Amino acid sequence: MASYKKPRLRDLALRRLLSVVFVTLCVVLILIFLLGSNSTLNNETKDLEIVDDGSRYRRDLKFTKMQTLPQQSDLSLKLGKLNLLPPRNLDLYPNLAKDAIIVVLYVHNRPQYLRVVVESLSKVVGINETLLIVSHDGYFEEMNEIVSGIRFCQVKQIYAPYSPHLFPSSFPGVSVGDCKDKDDAEGKHCKGNPDQYGNHRSPKIVSLKHHWWWMMNTILTSLKPVKCPDCYAANLAPSDVNSRGEDWETLIAERMGNVGYSFNRTVWKKIHNKASEFCFFDDYNWDITMWATVYPSFGSPVYTLRGPRTSAVHFGKCGLHQGQGENTACIDNGMANIRVEQPDKVANIGSDWNVHVFENQPGYKAGFKGWGGWGDDRDRHLCLSFASMHHSSKGASSPL
Repeated sequence: MASYKKPRLRDLALRRLLSVVFVTLCVVLILIFLLGSNSTLNNETKDLEIVDDGSRYRRDLKFTKMQTLPQQSDLSLKLGKLNLLPPRNLDLYPNLAKDAIIVVLYVHNRPQYLRVVVESLSKVVGINETLLIVSHDGYFEEMNEIVSGIRFCQVKQIYAPYSPHLFPSSFPGVSVGDCKDKDDAEGKHCKGNPDQYGNHRSPKIVSLKHHWWWMMNTILTSLKPVKCPDCYAANLAPSDVNSRGEDWETLIAERMGNVGYSFNRTVWKKIHNKASEFCFFDDYNWDITMWATVYPSFGSPVYTLRGPRTSAVHFGKCGLHQGQGENTACIDNGMANIRVEQPDKVANIGSDWNVHVFENQPGYKAGFKGWGGWGDDRDRHLCLSFASMHHSSKGASSPL
């Protein structure tokens, strides 16, 4: 963010964060193989009231009531204990400043991409003054080994304890008796609720939204907007992931992006208060859910502030949608062909710059009904559980 004070070298370097990569691991690193499953949550449908408006699902449920979490598998319980461990490398970096920058990556099972990101982070000036948090969707040994090898800063690993990949024979994975694809639940006597397009849940798809929501309820980052008080966040890249920026000497306020974003506790509380809207919108994408239902519910335009040159780059071709079928496996050796130009090597934030506002940009907005994939009542209740698990004396303690 811009400041009235001259930015420190450390902050400038980190805002450029990965002239070479700090990516949207949200899309690139999500999914591959899973161990799935499915057991039933208590109070599955009796607390739900479905409003027939074609897209919105409401609940007749007090938000403060702690939701019922699935019974944890052995692996889930073991990883939950690992979540309580302190950061590693405290012997190398024992003291962090109170305002130390926190870098958060959330990953699934793309080791070839994670290596690129870790290598890039290791070259950032001032990275030794940060805390790196890596949030895992599932446990994969190769991913764990990569993170375990990091020595350039403090590192904290957390594992989503209710990832579908940790439940081989019960919900949130797949269990015997679950409906699949477009099964008729009544005719086949199977279990599940279809989305608005008639499709039943796929654990490998819903884990995307579950992981992001669990992580955000566990981790908070800080941001002090000065130049744009009405901006909700800061982004390291344009909302158009194909853009490298404008190269102007001005800050940019635009629609919220999903690459390298940061916001403070106040903004998070505002988002958290919209847990019902987030958890009951029929779209498995967390970012589209935010654009189509959460942000519009704030009642005014939601802007984010960024520099005129991208500081984060989306890379890789094996994302959620590419080549995940049994006969069309996506193969990528992890080579990142990222063009780094001279402007990418210097700070792109000026404290004396004005702010240019992009209004009425294209993209998902209120009224979009969602892509589906999020129609099962159990996923909605699990989502609500994450929203309340750290806000109840009976809930699990936060690993941070």
